[in-house]
Amino acid sequence: MCGRYTLFTPPETLAERFGVGVPDDHGPRYNCAPGQSLPTVPADTDEMARMEWGLVAEWADDDSSAQINARGETVREKPTFRDAFESRRCLVPADGFYEWVAGPGGKRPHRVAFADDRPFAMAGIWTRWTPETAQAGLSDFGAGGPGDPEPRETFAVVTTEPNDLVADLHGRMAVILAPDEEETWLHGSPAAAAELLDPHPADEMTAHEVSTRVNDVSNDAPDLVDPV
Repeated sequence: MCGRYTLFTPPETLAERFGVGVPDDHGPRYNCAPGQSLPTVPADTDEMARMEWGLVAEWADDDSSAQINARGETVREKPTFRDAFESRRCLVPADGFYEWVAGPGGKRPHRVAFADDRPFAMAGIWTRWTPETAQAGLSDFGAGGPGDPEPRETFAVVTTEPNDLVADLHGRMAVILAPDEEETWLHGSPAAAAELLDPHPADEMTAHEVSTRVNDVSNDAPDLVDPV
């Protein structure tokens, strides 16, 4: 699965890489976590759009069923994801992601990235959900208030089988799109998009253990990505 990731690439590099504007208040992130409002690139946009990580189906009564990941093998079939996969795919910019490995002293986090830390796009799907019965204080994902009618845009990262590198850390990994696949993911047919749901080759990627400080979502600092 993908449960945490990083995005500290400078805004000007992100703008050039994805061909969209980057909000002025965008800053480096070293511990992107579920429930947070994070940059995405939906189809037909000229600026990155912030969405909440944790997809809520449009028909859901509340956000208690929010899903951070969608399995590529079933994303076209499951009711929670089916409509989003058909018509609301997006790119989720990142420059690394974390996985945890069980050991004698407990689970140890590792960061997976390209060797040069270049940014990449994870395959995402998104929804626009309007709360109807959510009440203040009951949501882990933060409605604006009692009976808040404002729509909330939410996303999930699509996952697949791991490549040889990630397989030593976890049984799943995010779908990483090659740059020449991103247009198809955003605008191609569902059948064409489904052809992209495979693991990215491991030969250009690297992984190293990082501090357990990443376990706490309130920690968000450059040293989180340093090898230990």
